[in-house]
Amino acid sequence: MTTHSAYQPIAGAAALADEAAQFYDRRWLAVDDQDRWLEAGRAPGLNQLDISLRFGYLVIRAQGMLRLDVPLDVIEDDDSVERTAKIGGRDVRVVDEGDLAAAWFTQWLGQPCRLVKVHPEAGPVEWA
Repeated sequence: MTTHSAYQPIAGAAALADEAAQFYDRRWLAVDDQDRWLEAGRAPGLNQLDISLRFGYLVIRAQGMLRLDVPLDVIEDDDSVERTAKIGGRDVRVVDEGDLAAAWFTQWLGQPCRLVKVHPEAGPVEWA
């Protein structure tokens, strides 16, 4: 018997059955303009994203939008892009993925938001 797990590179978005995605499960999330995690209930467009992992990038597609490619593995050495996001009532250290990703997600979700990545040194995140 073979079992397949589903992984969400973007928390609250579509899941992937790709085993390579296990290393990126819930690594990214969308946050609102107050740095609170946008769960699928607050941002229904997350469920409509087409997400894949290709050639070292998280590839994000949505109907009517240009493709967005986000590098998978980047050494986080620029403190100026660090933020604190509120996830499940807890402050979590994250890294902002930049203005292009923010504009893309703001357009798609129809509200001001940013794409951020959980900092590699943030420790385990409670997604409740």
